[in-house]
Amino acid sequence: MTTSVLEPTLDELLPCRLNNPELWFAESPSDVEAAKALCGECPVRELCLTGALERREPWGVWGGELFLAGAVIPRKRPRGRPRKDAAA
Repeated sequence: MTTSVLEPTLDELLPCRLNNPELWFAESPSDVEAAKALCGECPVRELCLTGALERREPWGVWGGELFLAGAVIPRKRPRGRPRKDAAA
């Protein structure tokens, strides 16, 4: 008798489907970085990023990159005023 190993479905491989979707649209910079890290091994990362660039997604993490106003930005700044003294 042979046993079959069930292959995971695509949804079971996508971090954005396995985790809380709010993480990809989070306010907290640390949550945004966590979402970007989860995208690292995603099998459709490049496709997701390409689609987001074509659609000019207004905000959120897409394909491991952070979008704001349709453009990729390096990191999310915390809310509030910037520090008066420059951080060393």
